[in-house]
Amino acid sequence: MDEIYSLQSEVMKILASPRRLEILHLLADGPREVGRLADDLGISQPNASQHLAAMRSAGVVEAERDGREVRYRLADPEVLTACDLMQQVLLRRLARLGALSHERLAVPDGRPAAPDSAIGGG
Repeated sequence: MDEIYSLQSEVMKILASPRRLEILHLLADGPREVGRLADDLGISQPNASQHLAAMRSAGVVEAERDGREVRYRLADPEVLTACDLMQQVLLRRLARLGALSHERLAVPDGRPAAPDSAIGGG
């Protein structure tokens, strides 16, 4: 197996957390301190630090010290492009599923089926 697949897998595991995706999008606006990120997310500072440490180890974010504060920033803003592309794929999928659901609930004359007939009732 190509090493790039292993690296990609590690980054994708890190980004499989909704909270980490939130952090990623907050950092898109620029570097932030851990405390500010924690406040923005409504989580504890230790919890934010744990997420950031995992993201840092995967190379998704970088840390820079500013006096006593540590600011985090995106290591490469293109990671947002990848996440946005995935969101577009998911939105199209949801739209297709919604259309399919609508088609299945419609009766032959085009009107929506009654709730009982949609589940096989009478």
